[in-house]
Amino acid sequence: MAYSSIQLEFNNKIAHLIFNRPTALNSMNRAFWQELPAAIREVDQAEDIRVLVISSTGKHFSAGMDLEVFSQPDPRMFGGEASRRAEFMRRLVLELQACFSALENLRMPVLAAIQGGCIGGALDLVCACDSRYCTADAFFTIKETELGITADLGTLQRLPKWISPGLVRELAYTSRHLLANEAKDCGLVNQVFPDQAAMLTAVMEIATQIAAHSPLAVAGSKAMLNYARDHSVADSLNYMATWQAGMFQATDLMESMQAKQAKRSTAYVPLHSTAPIMTKNPH
Repeated sequence: MAYSSIQLEFNNKIAHLIFNRPTALNSMNRAFWQELPAAIREVDQAEDIRVLVISSTGKHFSAGMDLEVFSQPDPRMFGGEASRRAEFMRRLVLELQACFSALENLRMPVLAAIQGGCIGGALDLVCACDSRYCTADAFFTIKETELGITADLGTLQRLPKWISPGLVRELAYTSRHLLANEAKDCGLVNQVFPDQAAMLTAVMEIATQIAAHSPLAVAGSKAMLNYARDHSVADSLNYMATWQAGMFQATDLMESMQAKQAKRSTAYVPLHSTAPIMTKNPH
């Protein structure tokens, strides 16, 4: 698929999704909201892709929602009978939320490499990623409050899982910038780099390390971590036991041991594609 707001590359089991509207501060226009879900599906259904890296171009990672969305809103958002308008608005928000939840639902880890501003909807997006890395000039802002609206695409739900809830409240109420060093200190980002080139080099090295491991073990780790975040320890341990009863096989374990003994790289069998099953002829 041809994209106008993003570009998508595949190399050595790593997918790289790049925001490429730098002159518009990589703001999220209408095309973005159609293209991001399509790109995530393409990554999800690609052959033997094990990690997704998200980065950007230009001075800022993303300024969030494009002003065109606010200046030229769908008339159904603010017009017509009140209850039908509310039902439409609810479906719209759920549709936009699903664009970022798709990152969380991917079987593979998602790593975000952030330079400059990560504002509004961009913060919603990176909160749905597995790990975040940033440059020294990066900052994170819950901009919506300053604009007179409540952030609604995941920041208020996911950010308290990454950092102190009290700090999230401060950021939401004030709309102040969370600068790179503070973001690292509070646990939002894993590492801070002097510039984007150094950051991308390091993040790709991390992605390469992930891609070298068993895709089933990595997918299982992500599934269990996400489940544990939203459930009690007892429920999570019980689910872990059930998962392991079905998923644990000797295949990848033997491959890792044989590779170590032979001092060679591992060669794990890829997971089956997530492309719709019943629409394809298996022969």
